[in-house]
Amino acid sequence: MEEKSSNGNKDRSELPIKTGRPTLLMSVLTVAWVTICLVTFSWAGEQKLKVVTTVAPITNIVYNVGGNRIDLRGIVPEGVNSHTFEPAPSDAKVLADADLIIVNGLHLELPTQNLAAKVKKKDAKVLSLGDNTISRKEWKFDFSFPESEGNPNPHLWPNIAHAIKYAELVRDALVGLDPKNKEYYTENTRRYFVQLDQLDKVIFQCVKSIPEKNRKLVTYHDSFAYFAPRYGMTVIGAIQPSDFSDPTPREVARIIDQLKKEKVPAVFGSEVFPSKVVAQIAREAGAKVVDTLRDDDLPGESADPEHTFVGMMKQNMTHMTAALGGSPDCIHGIDARNVINR
Repeated sequence: MEEKSSNGNKDRSELPIKTGRPTLLMSVLTVAWVTICLVTFSWAGEQKLKVVTTVAPITNIVYNVGGNRIDLRGIVPEGVNSHTFEPAPSDAKVLADADLIIVNGLHLELPTQNLAAKVKKKDAKVLSLGDNTISRKEWKFDFSFPESEGNPNPHLWPNIAHAIKYAELVRDALVGLDPKNKEYYTENTRRYFVQLDQLDKVIFQCVKSIPEKNRKLVTYHDSFAYFAPRYGMTVIGAIQPSDFSDPTPREVARIIDQLKKEKVPAVFGSEVFPSKVVAQIAREAGAKVVDTLRDDDLPGESADPEHTFVGMMKQNMTHMTAALGGSPDCIHGIDARNVINR
């Protein structure tokens, strides 16, 4: 007769141990959990390439190539005069940690480059975009950047052909330092080239819509020295002297006389360099004032879709074309969003 426990059930010590599917399931779950943990720890331990840039247009160009595979920092705040910018002590730490430092060059960021030379890691690379885009024979000098002082006009990026070269140089530098992400950087750059090429063609159309006699630029800060010859415009002059002060009364009188002679319809001020002198010169020369052109200050807030280099050029062409008697609708079809966010 089978012995029972006091409560009428079999003794638990004699119950059979269950084997088979539940035990196998636990084993599979354990292996899966360990695999997930290993993958998670592997991603968490993977270090992104640390890239430091200077002015906002360059930072945005680099972002469209490097995307989320790089740790990107731009150290020149938007709306700050990049020609006189002095890096802060906190920027020294950023530069010291960088794997790649990307500058415009052409003497634009000398204080930053000098600091980088002192604090950067031994194997960190410094890429000077402008110096690798044009030769010394192609340097441009003007009222704001006189040849006697030896500092060329550094504003290459409004010329979209140069901006495309910048993106190509960035791609090659990132691939060289981070070859495992070559396909990602290459595809981003291909898509960005398409966007920049469309922008380049549309700028030609915008300028073509401007009456030929009005294809003249007078700006406060001369940011369009490389832009104008590409797109069939002429830079009549710049108002701001090389020391970044306002011009003297004698210089103002000379500029007014020149504008009257050339019959310039508009004078373009700057978001970064506000000056009452622009309004005075325009008033006395019988020209309109447009003070919304940008060269290194992206439009809107950082979260705005068109807070981009392409967005900046789109806004510039809208205002420039309208002020000079052209059709600002020419630029409206351009999608200015970052290509990696689409």
